[in-house]
Amino acid sequence: MQKSTSRTYLFIFLIVFSALNSARAQDEKENYVKFGGALRFNIFSKSWVSNQTQPEATLDTWRLNVKARTAGIDLNFEYRFYPTFGTHFMKQGWLGYGLSDDVYVKLGVSQVPFGITTYASHSWWFQAPYYVGLEDDYDMGLKFDISSIENLDLAVAYFRQSEPEGPVYGGDVTFGNSGAGRYSYDLVPSDGASNRELDQFNLRAAYHLCDGLEIGVSGQTGGIYNSVLNKRKMSTAFAAHVVADVAGFNFKGEIVSYNYNAFADDGSELETVTMGAYGFPYEVATKANMYVAGLAYSIPVKLGPVSNIQAYVDYTYVDKANKNFTDAQHLIPGFLITAGNIYTYVDFALGKNQPWLTPTFGTGFGEGQTYSDDPASKYYTSDPTAQGTPVPMDQLDWELRFNINIGYYF
Repeated sequence: MQKSTSRTYLFIFLIVFSALNSARAQDEKENYVKFGGALRFNIFSKSWVSNQTQPEATLDTWRLNVKARTAGIDLNFEYRFYPTFGTHFMKQGWLGYGLSDDVYVKLGVSQVPFGITTYASHSWWFQAPYYVGLEDDYDMGLKFDISSIENLDLAVAYFRQSEPEGPVYGGDVTFGNSGAGRYSYDLVPSDGASNRELDQFNLRAAYHLCDGLEIGVSGQTGGIYNSVLNKRKMSTAFAAHVVADVAGFNFKGEIVSYNYNAFADDGSELETVTMGAYGFPYEVATKANMYVAGLAYSIPVKLGPVSNIQAYVDYTYVDKANKNFTDAQHLIPGFLITAGNIYTYVDFALGKNQPWLTPTFGTGFGEGQTYSDDPASKYYTSDPTAQGTPVPMDQLDWELRFNINIGYYF
């Protein structure tokens, strides 16, 4: 009851300030305060779930955005609520200032400059790097965006730590939820591995060869600190990318390689690390290469309120370094319907060992699917020597989540 009342007051507050905002903006040409947000719903059906509740409809998220400027200093803040997952958290919150025409600095929680920005994906589901903290990631620190060289965009950043976590109500009884109340995936503590991210450095360079063609490289290094041992190991990640726009087509390609070096509490080296977001953590292989590709085509239309339809297909292959693990894939064909400020994603999301698209949630990006001694399992085997060994990729079934996300952005 108390949470419901506080949210009601918040909506009233926004309505009043939004009304004052337009009048205030007319009087102040440089200083301003703007409020916005979004309300989104999901309708989905999962191939690995068979019951009468399918399909399901849920409130995906509602969010609050604030943008402001005073004395030449910018504010950008976003807070999100996920009722279905029982969590809420800040996505971003930074102060920005232009040191010159070519250098802009951000202090606070901002997007990590790595790979294709803002997104390496076209669909509502992101690409696989997002699920290991390497796409649309947000951390706490200092970032410089530099454009002093023609056609070259540079970003240099230092992040002291991951973004602040939000509360989690409930959670998964198997994997827990410590530190997982957040938007972007970060390392979180788990039983036997009290790890977190600390002192991360990023460098990203993107060169515009011509209109509609960008190539770039990114590097990331940072500490993974174990609070029990009071020690850290250095992790690294690298990416090379290309983005091209030609005759209504958009192509995004990326190669990502990462190595999350980490200690267990007993001092041993880990084969998997625990990462979490949206209130649910899972295991991720400490070392892997990712191959990312996405193609989209936009079609302007006049169908009532609909002005554009974008068809797309996104694909990622996750090649884990540990050959005792099963690799992961996801393939997401779909289309985006634009009608004013209403955006509707219709996705046929297919996955093999992709945590959110298969029943192997806790281990999909970690050890992955293995042979089972459970007769109810589709990967059941009577061979005791095969149990616990990885299922070959060509024997894994594609699982499907049909998903419609309808969002009104204001």
